[in-house]
Amino acid sequence: MKIYFLIPTFYEQKAEEVAMDHKKLETLLHDMTLREKIGQVFQISGQLLAEDSAAMGPMQEMGVTQEDVSLAGTVLGVFGAEKICKIQKEYMEHHPHHIPLIFMLDVINGYRTVYPIPLAQGASFLPELSGKCAQMAAREAAAAGLHVTFSPMTDLVRDARWGRVMESTGEDVYLNGQFAKAMTGGYQGEDLAGEETLGACVKHFAGYGAPDAGRDYNTVQLTERTFREYYLPAYQAAVDAGVALVMTSFNTVNDIPATVNKKLMREILRDEMGFDGVLISDFGAIGETVAHGLSSDRADAARRALEAGVDIDMMSGVYPERLEQLIRGGKVSEDLLDEAVMRILELKNKLGLFENPFKGADPEKETTVILCEEHRALAREAAERSFVLLKNDGAFLPLKKGEKVALIGPYVSRKQLLGGWSFLGDAEDTVTVEEAARKLAPEWEFIFAKGCPVLDPGTKLVGFGSCEENEDEDQDAMWKAACDAAREADKVVLFLGEHFLQTGEATSRGVLELPQIQQKLLREITAINPDTAVVLFNGRPLDLRVVNENAKAILEAWMPGTEGGPALIRTLTGASEPSGRLPMSFPYCVGQVPVHYDEFPTGRPYHAPDENRFLSKYLDIPNQPLYPFGYGMCYTTFSVSEVNLDREEMTRGESVTAKVTVRNTGDRPGTDVIQLYLHDVAASVVRPVKQMKGYQRITLEPGEETEVAFEIREEMLRFNTADGTWDSEPGVFEVMIGESSATENKKSFLLR
Repeated sequence: MKIYFLIPTFYEQKAEEVAMDHKKLETLLHDMTLREKIGQVFQISGQLLAEDSAAMGPMQEMGVTQEDVSLAGTVLGVFGAEKICKIQKEYMEHHPHHIPLIFMLDVINGYRTVYPIPLAQGASFLPELSGKCAQMAAREAAAAGLHVTFSPMTDLVRDARWGRVMESTGEDVYLNGQFAKAMTGGYQGEDLAGEETLGACVKHFAGYGAPDAGRDYNTVQLTERTFREYYLPAYQAAVDAGVALVMTSFNTVNDIPATVNKKLMREILRDEMGFDGVLISDFGAIGETVAHGLSSDRADAARRALEAGVDIDMMSGVYPERLEQLIRGGKVSEDLLDEAVMRILELKNKLGLFENPFKGADPEKETTVILCEEHRALAREAAERSFVLLKNDGAFLPLKKGEKVALIGPYVSRKQLLGGWSFLGDAEDTVTVEEAARKLAPEWEFIFAKGCPVLDPGTKLVGFGSCEENEDEDQDAMWKAACDAAREADKVVLFLGEHFLQTGEATSRGVLELPQIQQKLLREITAINPDTAVVLFNGRPLDLRVVNENAKAILEAWMPGTEGGPALIRTLTGASEPSGRLPMSFPYCVGQVPVHYDEFPTGRPYHAPDENRFLSKYLDIPNQPLYPFGYGMCYTTFSVSEVNLDREEMTRGESVTAKVTVRNTGDRPGTDVIQLYLHDVAASVVRPVKQMKGYQRITLEPGEETEVAFEIREEMLRFNTADGTWDSEPGVFEVMIGESSATENKKSFLLR
């Protein structure tokens, strides 16, 4: 195999020793000292590799020495080809066995070219497009010298209070699995050793998206059946796709912190699910098991984590601090350490780092690939496909030429459209709505006004300090300019939303409304000009009652990324159409959450407007969300026929084909997402009222119709039965096909 390096080193003369197989890796492992082995299971921050690092003080207090740093196996938080190549060269020159480092980073929805947040990508119902975004993100990151990304996050989410819903693709088991597979394949390609690939790390194992009260890092309590049937499948999809790493979650899972949960990691993840890659803790998670109240001290935490099968300690320092003493004292078997080190060495080999420690890193390529037009074009496409039209009274959108339109709100000229986990993206690279409007639609008559800041005056976000922006702006003048623009315009489009620091890790919210200052602007502007639409920028489902009551149209734009502005102008002017569908239900209010479509039936079901008191219902709000999972409108309209089944009965060896006819009943081309849901009417355990099992995106011209068919196979009917097996049971199944999870368009068949 060809050996090549970007930076000449002594190592170049030893090329014949570089190509590794399992036997050579075993020999390497055998030749390593105990301290060298422990180094491989310790991940350090790139700050510790800097000369006279100020970060060494706290690490030394934890018992981490400079020798530990010099022997570390992986690095977090360093990027840039020149910097990484320099560190790799110097590190390998001094390492006793010249073992290369792995450089890892959170590349979530892009590197420098930032794509829509994962939740928005889920709204596209296009996993293949999300896979393409992952591929292009890997291309940029690999050129910058990176080897592994901590993505995809496949945690199932049902509670919009939890800030990290933005990193997930939503509430549905089937949809999450499709995206997990596509994103893993996008990052990793066909060969992990490829010059433009990254090793993917699925996270967070397991159940991280179900914290009590929606509060980040909080306790997770799940029944065995719920855990296996709802939360494991997306992780399994990533494992089946060959994901290179798995990251543990911060939370407890049924009273045991996941990071030291031996049953979870060894029995379920490795033995049952078949994962044979590297298991890495989340940041500081091993040490945090002491605070959880399970590990008695840091030594106990190190023992428990290694016994549970955690290969890499990310930034808690307990492995370098405690493992040597534990092993020499006979409290931990060195065989466990050898298992972990071998998995890490095998990953380095699969990444091609023994052949080329500088794989992919190319300063010249960085300048040509990063933010190239191909990537920007993909970012525009991904944004356009993610937009969800929630309301459009009187065909208010798209806007029409000849109309004078006021574009008002804090997001009109705001560059921070990237989302809370896009710290590698530069807001200055972002094209704003105003910039896009002036460039793409110069013949349109637009008026621009900010109106108000994003956050209420004096707002502080805990952990981020003051988030007041442009405090020197004349607030009264800004407000007056917006009101004047509304009076002058034929139509208004308001651009409102969350602050980007209100979504992401550690951003749980108890109130899911827009900031009060924005709500006040909305009421004021709509009172002046009722012909008003709202475009929303947010990383989670929000309580949109005020918006829904006042706006004639609502377009959900999420955090759309680097090319969000052009994508929005193209959509608002009709050059593109919104075709996204909600990957999470939007609650009527926060009192409903967690709310999701695949709920279980009760013995006293409520169907409005039943006035019976003794039913499962609220006194003051509806049971149903404001906008359900799978919902979304187009600029045209569609009709869906009744469901037709080709048979009324089937056996295990057969299938049922369900069909509907879909017709474009509007006056322009459009795309619809036709969704298949199934319901097991009576089983050994209560089954959800419906579960999505498939969908198809179709595009039709005005008046055109097509037949949409779904094949229903026996394996689609399986679930975790009362005796714990994964199987189907004979009985009646309802087949529902429609444009959202609210569909009641159904027919039934019998499984014998």
